[in-house]
Amino acid sequence: MFLSKLRNPFLIAACSLALTTGAMAQKKEKLFNGKDLTGWKVYGTEKWFVQDGELICESGPDKGYGYLATTKTYKNFELSVDFKQGANGNSGVFIRSNIPDGSTKISGWQVEVAPPNHDTGGIYESYGRGWLIQIPDEKEGFLKFGEWNTLKIRAEGPRVRTWLNGHEMVDINDEKIGAGNGSIALQIHDGGGIKVNWKNLKIKSL
Repeated sequence: MFLSKLRNPFLIAACSLALTTGAMAQKKEKLFNGKDLTGWKVYGTEKWFVQDGELICESGPDKGYGYLATTKTYKNFELSVDFKQGANGNSGVFIRSNIPDGSTKISGWQVEVAPPNHDTGGIYESYGRGWLIQIPDEKEGFLKFGEWNTLKIRAEGPRVRTWLNGHEMVDINDEKIGAGNGSIALQIHDGGGIKVNWKNLKIKSL
């Protein structure tokens, strides 16, 4: 009886520590502080700046590809981000991506952010296999062009799922994606005339 009573406080403390550790492991991290580009690196000559607490990307005079990538890498995670597209909202969120210094040739997988009827939420492999999975016509109406949208991406091993405004867009298992690791990167597509606003970029490691 005495030993049983003695063990209980230690058992309670151990359980409490395990719960606290688990909660910390699942805590969401803000990728964007709402003030500046701390924690990010610019690739290319396109414009990335902060205004009124929002992260904004715009095409520059070179009208080329541009990227803003996290300085940290993320393998397994759940990411959520709000975006609002301007006149041409051709952009994207890259996962497990890598970009050589002085280059805009990215390796990784893009979750598409595009104008209406152009596969927002689909997955594209740049400089590789191209489209891995596109969006069926019946899901194209979930995008609210010119308004705020919420994109969620869950990457765990070879499985990647995306949601747009609460609607599941894709669910894919791919061994090559599963072997990848790298940064989160936002894209400006080439061609010019592109503007996208971003906010509430939050990630939770899995």
